[in-house]
Amino acid sequence: MKLDVPTKIRNGEDLDNDRLSEYLSRKFNSNCSEIEVLQFPSGYSNLTYLIKFNESEYVLRRPPFGAKVKSGHDMSREYKILSILKNKFSKAPKPILFCDDEKVIGSPFYIMERIEGVILRGGMPKNELPEPNKIKDIVYDFVSTMTELHSIDCNNPEFSNFARPEGYVKRQVEGWIYRYEKSKTNNYDGIEKTIKWLSNNYPTKNQTSLIHNDYKYDNLVLNADDNLKIKAVLDWEMATVGDPLMDLGTTLGYWIHQSDPDFIKSINLNLTTTDGNPKRGELIELYALKSKRDLSNILFYFIFGLFKIAVIVQQIFLRYSKGFTNDTRFSQLNKIVELYGIMSSQAIDKKKVDDLF
Repeated sequence: MKLDVPTKIRNGEDLDNDRLSEYLSRKFNSNCSEIEVLQFPSGYSNLTYLIKFNESEYVLRRPPFGAKVKSGHDMSREYKILSILKNKFSKAPKPILFCDDEKVIGSPFYIMERIEGVILRGGMPKNELPEPNKIKDIVYDFVSTMTELHSIDCNNPEFSNFARPEGYVKRQVEGWIYRYEKSKTNNYDGIEKTIKWLSNNYPTKNQTSLIHNDYKYDNLVLNADDNLKIKAVLDWEMATVGDPLMDLGTTLGYWIHQSDPDFIKSINLNLTTTDGNPKRGELIELYALKSKRDLSNILFYFIFGLFKIAVIVQQIFLRYSKGFTNDTRFSQLNKIVELYGIMSSQAIDKKKVDDLF
């Protein structure tokens, strides 16, 4: 399998290499003047760079240029979570340093270890895809890793700054509705219908665990050898203590399947439409088997996941429409928002997660 590699930096997303090299020289107590910076090009949110100096490689994470949603791009928070997980979850990258001095590159940032491997991204060429039988093994490992994460003891005092489980689901729904209203550029009937439905259908019982909140294929690093086992889970910017089914719901929202109609498959945000991937209902069954959790109200969490992803995409589209990024991948994201609204509307009407059309 082909390793995930960085490329040249996108226009308008360069870092100040001189200031960065000065800072790193102080922090590493070494001459870092010969610094090389590349960018991992496929993310849609926080920006990720490869930093090379002194024959070593690290990963730097910073907020996107023009980002207004500070809670979703809080570098110190992400760094603290990784620091806590260092001895609790072996598949979290090891953090190295955090910088809150915006004079260095224009924003706070942190540096972590680089973990090389394969990342399954939407739009990968067919000749680079794993065989269907390998996909099935990856899915099993995918769910096993998720349930392992959800089993971490979050009653530890280290998690106290991230733990407000009481009322978590309601706060999340209201928060994402607020973010949508602040970023809205068009009116979509399906989204408006979803907002009303979520607000009137809160589950009566909630569970609590550590959750990733953006758990999907392209946030996983796989071994490049034949077994393709998960080496690392990336992008912890939204991780918190909350209801694990909210985590599963977001995963299901990304899980577009080959049985979905072509106009839905055009969303292409993930690699779940290829042969070997289970339907959403089958993924739910596997999670239930591994976690032993009650999933009787999974429809709510699936619909929430669809809505949350629509809002994330809408926020990115707003940044593009205001000229904060020149990334041409973002120019059609408003259409994806509309499609997610259509999909959630169908799930509401049919009261199920599969065969919505």
